[in-house]
Amino acid sequence: MIKAFENFEVWFVTGAQLLYGGDAVVQVDGHSTEMVAGMNESGILPVKVVYKGTANSSAEVLDVMSRAEADPKCIGVITWMHTFSPAKMWIHGMQKLRKPLLHLHTQFNEEIPWETMDMDFMNLNQSAHGDREFGHILARMRKNHKTVVGYWKDKKTLEHIAVWQRVAAAWADAQDMRILRIGDQMNNVAVTDGDKVEAEMRMGYHVDYVPFSTVLEYFKKIEDSDVDALVAKYNSIYDTSQVLFDDGKQSIWNAAKAELTLRALLVDKKAKGFTTNFDDLGDVDVKVSGMGFDQIPGLASQRLMQEGYGFGAEGDWKSAALYRTVWFMSQGLEGGCSFLEDYTLNFDGERSSILQAHMLEVCPLIADAKPKLEVHYLGIGIRKALTARLVFTSKVGPGVTATVVDMGNRFRLVVNDVECIKSKPLPKLPVASALWIPMPNFEVGAGAWILAGGTHHSCFSYDLTPEYWEDYAEIADIEMLHIDKNTNIADFKKEMKMNEVYYLLGKALK
Repeated sequence: MIKAFENFEVWFVTGAQLLYGGDAVVQVDGHSTEMVAGMNESGILPVKVVYKGTANSSAEVLDVMSRAEADPKCIGVITWMHTFSPAKMWIHGMQKLRKPLLHLHTQFNEEIPWETMDMDFMNLNQSAHGDREFGHILARMRKNHKTVVGYWKDKKTLEHIAVWQRVAAAWADAQDMRILRIGDQMNNVAVTDGDKVEAEMRMGYHVDYVPFSTVLEYFKKIEDSDVDALVAKYNSIYDTSQVLFDDGKQSIWNAAKAELTLRALLVDKKAKGFTTNFDDLGDVDVKVSGMGFDQIPGLASQRLMQEGYGFGAEGDWKSAALYRTVWFMSQGLEGGCSFLEDYTLNFDGERSSILQAHMLEVCPLIADAKPKLEVHYLGIGIRKALTARLVFTSKVGPGVTATVVDMGNRFRLVVNDVECIKSKPLPKLPVASALWIPMPNFEVGAGAWILAGGTHHSCFSYDLTPEYWEDYAEIADIEMLHIDKNTNIADFKKEMKMNEVYYLLGKALK
């Protein structure tokens, strides 16, 4: 199991009944024990699976689901029907369970034992219709869940379970996610705002406003010796060849103090993410008072994102929370992830693309080479000053980017497959950046994103696939729109209209 998930576990519950006698249940239990052991030993699943026995009655189902719901280590439940398990006995347990659910449609034996199969074997191995009975009650109850179909030893089957486990782990992490919104947001920007109450009810995010005066209280307590030590660390891990002037070295020192300030704040407040706002950075006359950040804390934001803290620019708390989720479910994977912003367009026929950047804040996890630590002037917002930042370009290859928008009556998850391509040098724009072609091409990909109301900020990953986001939307019970190689605008518009009807009328069935 992956160390990052070592405090989590997924419970495995097997459906059976006593109609076939106690000996049959003993065999079911033995098969289930062997299966769970094999799944854990496969090396594919990031979270340990714990076998919780057979459920043979409504009381037993309710008991195990109640315990799963109450156990903080349990992040989800896998169910499998070894025999025919009458589904009415699962109703109360499914009503109790709010944690993620995966229904595994499999069978203990891989092949039919043609020469030896008898009625006893048939009575014992009834997953073919037992899982359909269970699936019916989930459909009847409108119970959100994931269904995985395949032999339990197969790599492909286990990989689907692994995706769900990572999403379930990130979902558990989100249920006590506190985001610090430092300095509120840019005035009049619609897409970065939204219903924080509904977001906490739906996705677990808790967003707290933090005035910059509070940040300054932590700023005052940072020791110069600690700043010096962090600067030395910068010099050991980054290319600092560009910083050859005294003001540049001072800017790096200031950036290190900003990083230590934000980390102290986040740790003390038990927060998992934060937002900044370049219009609110404390005392305007910082050069005189020495009390405040000399510019937006770009380097600090980059490095904190790399550690797993969620980040959103200009008060974008939804992106901060979503980035934390992306990073959390990606632990142990190697591609990398980042907060990004659609910055400017490059029209080049079939290779037309979008430059992804920000003023400063792009996570170095996606860098194609060792980042350069540089200092350059940044003339935007309340500060206009020399500012430190990591400069790099992203790796080349496929990825997926996502964003959550508030549609008023629901949250919408917009997901786009993209292809990161090599960009040309940007000698006059010293920032971290990525260049990508949205699938299926620039015109359709960008057009569909805009039609869906997608934000100009998004959370990108080389590791995650649309399956992760499908599982996330299912668990969160939110809308998902996926823009991929098969998307066309006409059908995309129809999908959005049908979704609108569903959320206005169809949800009343639940």
